[in-house]
Amino acid sequence: MKELDWANLPFGYMKTDYNVRIYYRNGAWGETEVCSEETIPMHMAATCLHYGQEAFEGLKAFRGKDGKVRIFRLEENAARLQSTCQGILMPELSTERFREAVLKVVKLNERFIPPYESGASLYIRPLLIGTGAQVGVHPASEYLFLIFVTPVGPYFKGGFSTNPYVIIREFDRSAPLGTGIYKVGGNYAASLRANKKAHDLGYACEFYLDAKEKKYIDECGAANFFGIKDNTYITPLSTSILPSITNKSLMQLAEDLGMKVERRPVPEEELTTFEEAGACGTAAVISPIERIDDLENGKSYVIAKDGKPGPVCTKLYHLLRGIQYGDEPDVHGWVTIVE
Repeated sequence: MKELDWANLPFGYMKTDYNVRIYYRNGAWGETEVCSEETIPMHMAATCLHYGQEAFEGLKAFRGKDGKVRIFRLEENAARLQSTCQGILMPELSTERFREAVLKVVKLNERFIPPYESGASLYIRPLLIGTGAQVGVHPASEYLFLIFVTPVGPYFKGGFSTNPYVIIREFDRSAPLGTGIYKVGGNYAASLRANKKAHDLGYACEFYLDAKEKKYIDECGAANFFGIKDNTYITPLSTSILPSITNKSLMQLAEDLGMKVERRPVPEEELTTFEEAGACGTAAVISPIERIDDLENGKSYVIAKDGKPGPVCTKLYHLLRGIQYGDEPDVHGWVTIVE
């Protein structure tokens, strides 16, 4: 393989050597199979194509200064996938099988794990789809779980720097009692128009208010929101927000730093009071928010007054990245070292 330009990798798909697959048939999961094919042979009546029986996860592997490869919080991804399976009636894959598949696919594609200094990582994408043929809205009887990996650079081109966001009221990402808490493709399909509009207007991402009252902060694009004030880490509590593993980790780290943590509804007008704010997720880790514009009401909530990431966001970002790369002690047992 020609030497990759690790420092300038985009955040996108690149072909790697192998993926792993597990089929669910006759009420049971089969053996873990290794595959080098990038395509999936599928029945045209598969439930994933017609009724959205589809779930995915995203996690990363990092190469440390010590040469060891660390995978971040894979048990949490397994648990979230199991929650999604309960939500859209798919068979659950055990944490043991999930872990075994993740470790296998990372080892098989070890040459694609970026070096320590590059700032890049190996993105791991588990996917679970209903493959059984079905006409009529019912769960499938057959499923395919697969994992592929791809090396990626930073999600936002500027890396760790502030970004402007815009509140978009005319689209909802998900309903209060819908599938927002599950990681299903339909939520992302629902965000495409709002996301395009935000980009067309020159913003990094769109910002959603709650679907019911349009009063409270929901999500920023495909990421969770958090705000910092008075030594407190505040993040929205809602029945339509995906439980972010990054956000969960940051809440713990904020507590470790002696901060108070609050999960509660966050009204839009509270944006005027935050000293710092960020969007957080696996892809970007933390994207500090420069400002949030509400064009409809002619308001602009400027959060990073000097345009730079604030001290708390910076500290949390480096602490989390440090744990992922093995530069900071893993006191909570979050990383799995690939032997």
